[in-house]
Amino acid sequence: METNGYTQDGTVDFHGRPLLASKTGKWKACAFLVGYEAFERMAFYGIAANLVNYLTTQLHEDTVSSVRNVNSWSGSVWITPILGAYIADTYLGRFWTFTVSSLIYVMGMVMLTTAVSLKSLKPTCTNGVCNKASTLQIAFFYTSLYTIAIGAGGTKPNISTFGADQFDDFNPDEKELKVSFFNWWMFSSFLGALCATLGLVYVQENLGWGLGYAIPTVGLLFSLFVFYLGTPIYRHKVRKTKSPARDLIQVPITAFKNRKLELPNNPSELHELEPGHYIDSGKRQVHYTPIFRFLDKAALKDGNSSGKPPCTVTQVEGTKLVLGMLLIWLVTLIPSTIWAQINTLFVKQGTTLDRSLGSSFEIPAASLGSFVTLSMLLSVPMYDRYFVPFMRRKTGNSRGITLLQRLGIGFVIQVIAIAIAYAVEVRRMHVIRVHQIVGPKEVVPMNIFWLLPQYVLLGIADVFNAIGLLEFFYDQSPEDMQSLGTTFFTSGIGVGNFLNSFLVTMVDKITGRGENKSWIGDNLNDSHLDYYYGFLLVISTLNLGAFLWASSKYVYKRETKEVNEGCIEMESKALEISPLGLQV
Repeated sequence: METNGYTQDGTVDFHGRPLLASKTGKWKACAFLVGYEAFERMAFYGIAANLVNYLTTQLHEDTVSSVRNVNSWSGSVWITPILGAYIADTYLGRFWTFTVSSLIYVMGMVMLTTAVSLKSLKPTCTNGVCNKASTLQIAFFYTSLYTIAIGAGGTKPNISTFGADQFDDFNPDEKELKVSFFNWWMFSSFLGALCATLGLVYVQENLGWGLGYAIPTVGLLFSLFVFYLGTPIYRHKVRKTKSPARDLIQVPITAFKNRKLELPNNPSELHELEPGHYIDSGKRQVHYTPIFRFLDKAALKDGNSSGKPPCTVTQVEGTKLVLGMLLIWLVTLIPSTIWAQINTLFVKQGTTLDRSLGSSFEIPAASLGSFVTLSMLLSVPMYDRYFVPFMRRKTGNSRGITLLQRLGIGFVIQVIAIAIAYAVEVRRMHVIRVHQIVGPKEVVPMNIFWLLPQYVLLGIADVFNAIGLLEFFYDQSPEDMQSLGTTFFTSGIGVGNFLNSFLVTMVDKITGRGENKSWIGDNLNDSHLDYYYGFLLVISTLNLGAFLWASSKYVYKRETKEVNEGCIEMESKALEISPLGLQV
């Protein structure tokens, strides 16, 4: 690869030409990207943070249905990136997949703004009695929501990875900058979320839902204009494999065909191409790891009777990486379920409390979510500027702590947060009994700021686990599957929302049988939300134990990279076990 002023990772410009490192990429390119992320998050959270209230107060859905519908939509927003990432990695590339998807996203926002603005698309009320929403009104509203979900499928996995592509892993200075990239990328995301939960929610409830959705729509259009201004200095990664996901199918099939053959004692006897091949092609060689050994049979030199060459160790290790990430992904689903409470039950819980601030101002219940974002915004700079350098001196790790240690700390904080949420709900139920409150619209004489600690702690936890997960799945993915790899992060949140929807529905059906009161009824003043939070606390604690076990089994990616005139060096991770049981 060229080293005389050009990027060393093979990135090219919009027209496919080599790039000068000094004039492209890095933070000056990312400056054009972060605006879109901020406005997109403002649009998403402007919808998600208050959607449960819109469904119950404007479309007149019951509590369980509204929670289920919010979770289903949010889950779709986070699941569709699997398709968007596959299209980017296999066909269009990140830039063009993002371009097409962002236009679909904007179209969905325009439709949604129209749905909440035109009287003909909303149920009518006469003398305080409101009609049910018509089939047409419901269909148009949900079509708008799911159009946004489709657009998000192409933008979410590609904009962050496209930003990470602006830093050259082969350049030590740029690689150090990249360590901070995901922290500050999420900082811009949190900033957009803050504007939504603090400003847009108030606008929606006091100045009109149409204006509350029109503002992020205009902001989204402006951010896209800014994004395309940066086109001349963007770096684009060239796909080195026609179908990156093919190995995920080929390796297990070949291993199964060779299942009766014996593995050699020395891994060096497995099939692998010469280092020169990787140097010439610009690909990275992934080195052997002693996990999922049944897959090693795909690389047996004398195992394939069809005449086709066996899989290489690099191909096998790429499949192992995905299996290892899948194991970690599974133990992130319960934390994602806890996160789903912020825009659903936490909001409904807040509507029952005293929200007055002074004599005339009432805090929108969904605005308390802004404290999640505020705690994130305060914690990210402290983490990046103080915690990381301090721990770097202690551990010698460029990140301060390992990726899995970061996740573990976040999950512990999250368990503490749900424990506090349970304790606060027990307190709320006690106040209800003391004051003999039974009506669904009666205000519980307990200030809404009792909920503040659980919001703040979930925000701090997110600095560790949300950012950590995004970086983990990007860093550990096979080279040509980094968009698809980051969908482990988005799909985990999506499945967590679906899981929360399933849990809410099942708990409501099981606990509400016969004459029994449902834990999550329409009247939260006559339900047992504290039992449901206790249930979440138990499964979160069990999941933390499962995470510690899974992380102790995980082996980090080991690659060979080309440097200086075709020489190669090993990028390796120590496999020691830390006191937390997490691999260093």
